[in-house]
Amino acid sequence: MTDNYTKIMLHNLDRLFMQRPQNLAQCLGAQCVGNDWALNAFGRPCRIHPHGIDLGGGPVSGPVGVILSLYALHANEAPLVLDPPAAFRQMPDSAPYVGAFRTHTETLLAPFTPEIEKAADLIFNSLCGLEPPASLGASADLTFVVRPLPKIALCYQCYLPDEDFPASVTCLYSHNAHLFLPTDALADVGEYTSRRILELIGAIPEQ
Repeated sequence: MTDNYTKIMLHNLDRLFMQRPQNLAQCLGAQCVGNDWALNAFGRPCRIHPHGIDLGGGPVSGPVGVILSLYALHANEAPLVLDPPAAFRQMPDSAPYVGAFRTHTETLLAPFTPEIEKAADLIFNSLCGLEPPASLGASADLTFVVRPLPKIALCYQCYLPDEDFPASVTCLYSHNAHLFLPTDALADVGEYTSRRILELIGAIPEQ
């Protein structure tokens, strides 16, 4: 039986391929391989094709499948613009999702900031990292930029615990991330990127 997430994913793909842009690979930040479009998504090889999406070598469904199908459906020619990074609350119509974003993207990582610092190179390389823009400054103990999707970057600023303050994490988006996904899906990108970081440091099992 096909679950609701899979139905939504397939519906989005149907809409995309009914009027597929000729330059879809460029719009996705992907490579055309036969009838597939190959890209890196959440630190894993991804293939998008008319009948589904593969991630990490196997079919994907669930919320991540929906996110990837929405990214494909909203593909456009605009390049990724990183600077200046934008807070999630600056995204259009983000108010209903701000609390969940903070909990599932930022607070989720805070207890693991020492482990994240030790694994910074692994995270950077696995998630197609970029150099942080100078506008972020150097106030955080650790700042890094990752790309869970080719045209969407997340800027993480990690503050290690000390005698006066607990650990904390702030996550910002590339300046024009809203061009490539609806705001609720952007919140989900934050959550699943943070979960991928926890997988890479061994804090939760690989999915």
